[in-house]
Amino acid sequence: MYAIVEIAGQQFKVAKDQKVFVHRLAGEEGDSVSFDKVLLTGDGDDITLGAPAIEGALVDAKITRHLKGDKVIVFKKKRRKGYRVKNGHRQALTEISIEGISVNGKKATSAKKEEAKSTKEDKASNNDLSSNTVAELREMAKEKGVEGYSSMKKAELIAALS
Repeated sequence: MYAIVEIAGQQFKVAKDQKVFVHRLAGEEGDSVSFDKVLLTGDGDDITLGAPAIEGALVDAKITRHLKGDKVIVFKKKRRKGYRVKNGHRQALTEISIEGISVNGKKATSAKKEEAKSTKEDKASNNDLSSNTVAELREMAKEKGVEGYSSMKKAELIAALS
């Protein structure tokens, strides 16, 4: 099983027991961290794609050590001007080892969809339409089959729905 996860602004393809070098993370050596921005998981032919992330999916990792990367030389020169600048940079890195990948997204997304449906029904049952936004009113008009709802203003939508 593998996953594509976003860690510190970068995307990594990780698998269990893999070691990855990422930008410096807050935490001590030996600490456990979990990343919830899992973009894709794959297990053989079974692939789950998030939009943009998979709800409820976690990648658990352990901080192995903090270190510095290789030195990168930055040399700037403008010819015939006597301008030369030499700088170096060493990126602060953290080595993590992936301990596990868990996917529990299907249950969490279905519960959220049910909550969204119940809130829409509560708003529809409420007689005070002026407290709704224009987008919500247009959606209600679409469900009722009102024609020309996309070009109506808020007052016109309230009149059409009541």
